[in-house]
Amino acid sequence: MATYLLSLLLSLFLTVMVWGGAFCSLGEGRRQWQQPSTPEPFIQSQSFLYGTFPPGFLWGTGTSAFQTEGAWDCDGKGPSIWDHFTHSAPHRGDGGVADMASDGYTRWEEDIEALGYLGVRSYIFSLSWPRLFPDGVATGRPNRVAVEHYGRLLDRLLERGIEPVVTLFHWDLPQALQEHYGGWRNDTLVGLFDAYAAFCFRTYGGRVRYWITIHNPYLVAVQGYGTGMHAPGETGDATAPFNVAHNLIKAHAKAWHTYDTFFRPTQNGQVSIVLGSHWMVPKRGHATPVNIELCQQSMEAVLGWFANPIFGDGDYPASMRSTHRGLLPEFTPEEKSWVRGTADFFSLSFGPNNLRLSLSLAHYGQIVSLDMRWVLGWVRLEYGDLPVLVVEGGWFSDAAVEREDTVAIYRMKRFINQVLQATVFDGVRVFGYTAWSLVDGFEWNYGYSVRRGLFYLDFSQANRTRVPKTTAQFYRQVIKDNGFLSDEITGEVKGRFPCDFHWGIADSTLQVNFYPFSPQFTDPHLYSWNLTGDGALHPVQGVKLHIRGAQCTDYLAISGHLGLFESTGASHYRFALNWSLILPQGDLSNVDTEALRYYRCFLTELRKQGLEAVVTLYYPTNRVPLLGLPGPLHASGGWLNQSTVEAFQSYAALCYRELGPWVSYWITINEPNRLVDAYKSGVEQHLAAHNLLLAHAKAWRLYEREYLSQQGGLVSLALHADWAEPANPFLESHATAAQRFLLFELGRFLDPLLGGREGEGKSGKYPPEVRRYLEERARVMGLPGSPLPHFTVQEKEELGGALGFIALNHFTTRLVSPRPHSPQTSPPNPQQPQPPDHDCLLMSDHTWDSSGLGQAVVPWGLRRVLRWVKERYGGALPIVVTASGVDDQAAVKDLLRQHYIRNYLQEALKARQLDGVNLKGFYVWKLQDRHVPQFGLFTSSHHQSRPKASIAAYREIIERSGFPGNNVTSSCRINDLRMLCSICARISENKLLLFFAACLLLTLAMLVGVIIIIVRRKRTRRRRVGLPVCPVLLGRKC
Repeated sequence: MATYLLSLLLSLFLTVMVWGGAFCSLGEGRRQWQQPSTPEPFIQSQSFLYGTFPPGFLWGTGTSAFQTEGAWDCDGKGPSIWDHFTHSAPHRGDGGVADMASDGYTRWEEDIEALGYLGVRSYIFSLSWPRLFPDGVATGRPNRVAVEHYGRLLDRLLERGIEPVVTLFHWDLPQALQEHYGGWRNDTLVGLFDAYAAFCFRTYGGRVRYWITIHNPYLVAVQGYGTGMHAPGETGDATAPFNVAHNLIKAHAKAWHTYDTFFRPTQNGQVSIVLGSHWMVPKRGHATPVNIELCQQSMEAVLGWFANPIFGDGDYPASMRSTHRGLLPEFTPEEKSWVRGTADFFSLSFGPNNLRLSLSLAHYGQIVSLDMRWVLGWVRLEYGDLPVLVVEGGWFSDAAVEREDTVAIYRMKRFINQVLQATVFDGVRVFGYTAWSLVDGFEWNYGYSVRRGLFYLDFSQANRTRVPKTTAQFYRQVIKDNGFLSDEITGEVKGRFPCDFHWGIADSTLQVNFYPFSPQFTDPHLYSWNLTGDGALHPVQGVKLHIRGAQCTDYLAISGHLGLFESTGASHYRFALNWSLILPQGDLSNVDTEALRYYRCFLTELRKQGLEAVVTLYYPTNRVPLLGLPGPLHASGGWLNQSTVEAFQSYAALCYRELGPWVSYWITINEPNRLVDAYKSGVEQHLAAHNLLLAHAKAWRLYEREYLSQQGGLVSLALHADWAEPANPFLESHATAAQRFLLFELGRFLDPLLGGREGEGKSGKYPPEVRRYLEERARVMGLPGSPLPHFTVQEKEELGGALGFIALNHFTTRLVSPRPHSPQTSPPNPQQPQPPDHDCLLMSDHTWDSSGLGQAVVPWGLRRVLRWVKERYGGALPIVVTASGVDDQAAVKDLLRQHYIRNYLQEALKARQLDGVNLKGFYVWKLQDRHVPQFGLFTSSHHQSRPKASIAAYREIIERSGFPGNNVTSSCRINDLRMLCSICARISENKLLLFFAACLLLTLAMLVGVIIIIVRRKRTRRRRVGLPVCPVLLGRKC
């Protein structure tokens, strides 16, 4: 029976409920799921919104009496159902009790100081019904000490200019009422609550403008009288939650009418009820009519259960009346009219108490989402244009987090920004936000295992000192700014990039097509056509024609590839060679000359188009085990073996010799800082990085000695260069971790080549900050020593200055925090990947725009990483962003990528103009998709290589050389020069045809000349013999 009752109750919560087409809401809440949310590729109104709230916005925080007051049996207080529940059933929750809790009853003045620290304009707190009336009956004498206590609290709040918002009932029902009447199951409590409310209105109403009757009645009914997770812990009666909810609604309505009739005329306050909610999104993003209806019913089963009688038509939602027929009480026509409209504003609770309950049931159909904006929009569509107060917004942290609650900052940021978006974009009239809660307290059935306070309390200490967490510092700043002010220059700057700027597109390894297509020159047969009337070609027997070898123009794949590239308007194309294809054995014993020939053809055809090539020698792949290396080299240890360094130098020499005349820019190795992550231990990672640096330096010196004077190119290596932002801006340890991350990611490779802040010029040394950190880390962890190798004197000489330009691949920004580490108690398992030696944890800000693959779109991160490189290494060497892009799931209309290209290039321009960065190029990643829509500017060949909309956006910026304003075109005339070069290239590649045409033209001219001479001679002879000279007319003789 209990199982049946529980399953029947759970059918109320977010389950796939039986429904029919006859159900129809009076509101328009269903429209909320018909608006584009996700998976629309990119909608500006869903991005993080910088802006401010309306003047006078009611920023606040709050507490509840039972969670924070403590003093459970002091100064005449009677027991509440929660006192009884926690004392008699310690097996529930974490077994804690709230006897002292946050000690807010005695330390209320410290709470006032905490409010002053935050700068809030309102404070929500609840009165303790059993403290004011130990027996729960307000017709008797109140507890004078309690009455005076709350009076002092109100007076002090008003003195500090803080608006009190007072809750009458936040779940701590007097135990006496539970024992005498059965609690909220008995409708006698409707009258008892009204008497209690009237006393509070009469006693405190002159000092209170905003009243809350009941906080989140949904949880009182369901958790208290259904699941038994909350006090009074009752289970087993399927009708109980519905009867309790019915009585709570009537109790609220009666209190509202009491205030409206007897107190509003003199006090002019407002009364509401806090309703808790979750949010649902259709499963798999499919907003079908069926899924929308299920989402709507889920909202009606939680929020609508209480909101529809009060803010709607005075009755329960039709879906609930149908699904729970026989369980759900009915309102009489008079009660509907009496209940309807009994709230002066809409009060919303959006936090873990509702959402954690819903998460456990999310697999019943649709998906729970943490999106307050859509809840607020739904309320507006369903119940009208009401003023809204967010009475409880926030999340929780694990108790072990203590003060440094970094993740909670981003939850808070997200929730508050969703409210801002709802006000700006959706027209919801939100007039206040309450960050829950002021201090750590007793979190109901979770006890002290989780924390929700802005101020940390050590519950093992009797003094309960209030210590601000980093969320308190963040919220304080939001209140000060009245919203979110950008710390970057968000307005668009006007200006152009220089005429020699690289407008590029970057790709990975260029696919080699070994089979040229030119049958007219490779087939030796002579054919006759249609001899037998069948329309077919037949080879002529015994006749053989001379053929020629394949030419570069015969590779149709090259012309098609370059045709796509040329249409983008870009001037530079970056691609990679395939090392293992050119040298299958890893040495010069076996050279694939056909592969080299294909690359040479590609480069010559690219040059004919007036385009520049940036060629990467080694492009590591993520495919284990070879990582893009020739098999024999990988088998001998790969980058852990010095022999790979020598093999790379030989490979580079071959490429320089065979392809160098057509290449102006070389990248030796792409993203060595990502390649080393493939190695398991820190020792292996540092050794691989060491050898990769040496391989680059040897290849660079080789080019400098033997090819620079003839070919005049520049050589670099490309580093993955995402920006690192401190995850918690209020902690120095996070700022230090972010800098350490950048030094490991960038400084470890650039310092040996360029020197660093602490080095002397081109030092050929690793960053001293990295070496010091690894030495101290080894000491703390009990390791034998730093894993960072040392360069020899000769190696330092080779490394110093071995960079022609700084090449950075930048895609996103990471939030970085320090990883706590403890002394090593056992040797690490060499078979398992070890945490990186920089000891940093990475996370992302959920308020940032992100792609389908989860890449955060953070334009200002590009400017910051460029500025960091300039500040550390100076501005002498040019910087080129050799790859930057984002995946976009849209087939053609790639709005996210357009946004990405425009905004990242804007930040690049700011870095040049405002920060003095010597930026010389920007390469969009990449030209074409492989299969499904991702990073490509063109769809895959399987989808007809269609151009995406971002090409036009990029081309427009290129044609204007940036953002000059007023639609001014570029003064660089790059396109005109390219057109001239293109004409020259056409002439060059069609020399034979042009020669034949010239001969034909000369022959025709000579023939015309001969005809003219003959005609003139005939005329002369006629004159000599006396014949008339006249034109011969048709049908007549002269």
